[in-house]
Amino acid sequence: MINSKLLFLCITGLVFLSRSPCSGKVMMEYIGATGVPVTFDAVPIEEGIDFNFILGFAIDADPQGNPQNGVFSPYWISSLTPDSVAAIKESHPNVKVLASLGGWSIRNTVLHWYSPDDPEEWISNAFTSLQSLATTYHLDGIDIDYENFPKHNSTFAYCIGQLITRLKNESVITVASIAPYYKTVNPYIELFNGYGDVIDYVNHQFYTDRVKSPNGYLQAFKLRAGQFDAHKLLPSYEVNGRGIQGDGFFEALGLLEKNEFEVNGVMIFSADASSSNGFYYEKKSQAFLLNSTST
Repeated sequence: MINSKLLFLCITGLVFLSRSPCSGKVMMEYIGATGVPVTFDAVPIEEGIDFNFILGFAIDADPQGNPQNGVFSPYWISSLTPDSVAAIKESHPNVKVLASLGGWSIRNTVLHWYSPDDPEEWISNAFTSLQSLATTYHLDGIDIDYENFPKHNSTFAYCIGQLITRLKNESVITVASIAPYYKTVNPYIELFNGYGDVIDYVNHQFYTDRVKSPNGYLQAFKLRAGQFDAHKLLPSYEVNGRGIQGDGFFEALGLLEKNEFEVNGVMIFSADASSSNGFYYEKKSQAFLLNSTST
């Protein structure tokens, strides 16, 4: 049974758990990555959900894609201002806002994780720049979404793991997630194996696994649950995108529960696309979570 005092403190934000998220259901929603005009207040938010907006993206590269050695700058849509972050968090105390680090490209230039010559300098630069970004944008956490790696990658797990650890230990952030997809599973497994205690959620991009049926989704989830922690692994959905589409996604969620997986949350990419369909999947996902049999 959940301690009622701890639950109250968790909900009201008076207790911050650096090693695990608050008890309950979580909704993670990428926003601002595609250039489509979108605002926080347009997205439906249920009070009973730990709702995490993920800003796409903060990038340690200049507009031409040249590496900046850990110095991150915001590249999300300009309508998502610091004032708008403060406003949505004030109107919805259950909202958190994260910055996603990396992404696929910037101005059609594909981004890559590069191995810094001095990992400690990269970590220091990243900490300082993200601390500033967190203060400016009232951020609660970061999401890791590097999607391209060199053949001989030896620094990613250490640099990112140490960065998350320091940001949490110095109370800059309270939540961290990672976003692997099928081609980047190995670097993220290395990261998770070494630093899983400071990683709260695994936003695996299941839509890249190219499964089209609920049973196929179940099999993909079983695979990723064995590679990461099933309790931290969130089912994900891409609006108007790849993988399973439509209400088949919710059939898949039900199938996960029938197979004794706890559906603790959902990740959606993205609010940008959902703005054209009335946020159908956000509404239905939150309804599913609030009525879920998982505890």
